[in-house]
Amino acid sequence: MAEELSEDVRARKERERDELYALDISDVEWLGAPGTEEHEERVEIAYLPAGAVAMRSSLDPGTVLRYTEAEWRAFVLGARDGEFDLEPAPHTGGPDGGSDGGPDVA
Repeated sequence: MAEELSEDVRARKERERDELYALDISDVEWLGAPGTEEHEERVEIAYLPAGAVAMRSSLDPGTVLRYTEAEWRAFVLGARDGEFDLEPAPHTGGPDGGSDGGPDVA
């Protein structure tokens, strides 16, 4: 029974994805984060019907990812919760040769 349910869910999600990618989004309004300029490298999103969202990089506007409302909601909630926070990279010294990249203090 659980296997049938997962097959049904999988088939429904595949249908949703196919419908989402079949949408004509040539006239959508792309939005960037507040305070960014159009010429800057940035992530842009566009709101689609039924709560779906499209996302692209300003450096590669022809490659567009599309998310259902449920997928987008899960992503946003995860981001707000810190799920996608980057671990700080170990610092090996900046251009000034300092070990921590901060100002040298005598």
